[in-house]
Amino acid sequence: MKMKLTNLLIFSLILTTIGFLMDGDTKEPSMVLRFTEYFAMTALIFTATSILYFSASFTMKKFQKIRS
Repeated sequence: MKMKLTNLLIFSLILTTIGFLMDGDTKEPSMVLRFTEYFAMTALIFTATSILYFSASFTMKKFQKIRS
């Protein structure tokens, strides 16, 4: 379980970094605001991917249990 969460966090960090590098908006002059936006986006992506991954995993286990 710990390794799955770590992999999801790394995936979220990579997606957030790619998103910030590809973003064409002007950058805010405040470094605090930049870090806040970066970590908030990482948290949102991590939460969304975790919910999707674990709900899909739970559903697949239930379907396999029903088939058996």
